Amino acid sequence: MMIEQILDEQQEPLVNIRNMSVSFDGQAVLRDINLKIPAGETLVLLGESGCGKTVLMKTIIGLVQPDWGEVLFDGQDINTLNEQQLSHLRLRFGFVFQNAALFDSMTIGQNVAFPLRQHGRFSGAQVRDMVIARLSEVGLPDSVVQKKPAELSGGMRKRVGLARALIMNPELIMYDEPTTGLDPIMSDVINELIIRTRRRNPVTSIVVTHDMNTARKVADRLVMLMPLHRLKPGESQIVFDGIPADLDTTRDRRVRQFVNGEAGERLMELRSQNPYESTQVGDHS
Repeated sequence: MMIEQILDEQQEPLVNIRNMSVSFDGQAVLRDINLKIPAGETLVLLGESGCGKTVLMKTIIGLVQPDWGEVLFDGQDINTLNEQQLSHLRLRFGFVFQNAALFDSMTIGQNVAFPLRQHGRFSGAQVRDMVIARLSEVGLPDSVVQKKPAELSGGMRKRVGLARALIMNPELIMYDEPTTGLDPIMSDVINELIIRTRRRNPVTSIVVTHDMNTARKVADRLVMLMPLHRLKPGESQIVFDGIPADLDTTRDRRVRQFVNGEAGERLMELRSQNPYESTQVGDHS
């Protein structure tokens, strides 16, 4: 075994989830999740709607409290922190929301600078320079600084959201469906920005997506979750954990069906649940 491999195995992962479960109003969403994310890795979370991907992300940053288990960030159990400590820890996180989640009443410059104004101690000139630098990183000119979000395209707003996530130099960035609603070319622009961000900054990334082009392009590693109601008792909720190339050789038909967008088996389930549906879907001869 090489020395570098031994050191990698001994190094504490940046995110370490141990036997973690989450439920809402008695309805289980995540069950006995174990997941390690090394520093510098780009992890893509896959899975159909309702499998708990977004809940998992929110649990990692302390927005959702698990019923049991541990969520460690840089070796520290975030569920033992008080609100002030948790607020300070979140300065190390960046979050790119699905719909950019920009403040409509603020200019682009004010949106990107918002985390600095909330938590930083910088002069006005320093803030402006940092905002322009981050906008430049995501391919936007400084002429957008005075514009409002409504004046920008969807792809440009997504890039503004990324610039805002980067402004505090986070160690962990989370992307929630970063290419949703974008055309294929702009989706690839966002994918390239995710890759470029990782290359330029020592950052760990977690990407939630249904877009298999994004998943294959940006991921160092892919993890796929299944909704609990589609699992057998005691079966792991993580049904795939591997590199993108492993998707093409997996023997798990559920993973293959998701990756290839095959709805045949699910249509059969819908028909069995709704007899009327079986007369409306399928054979029209």
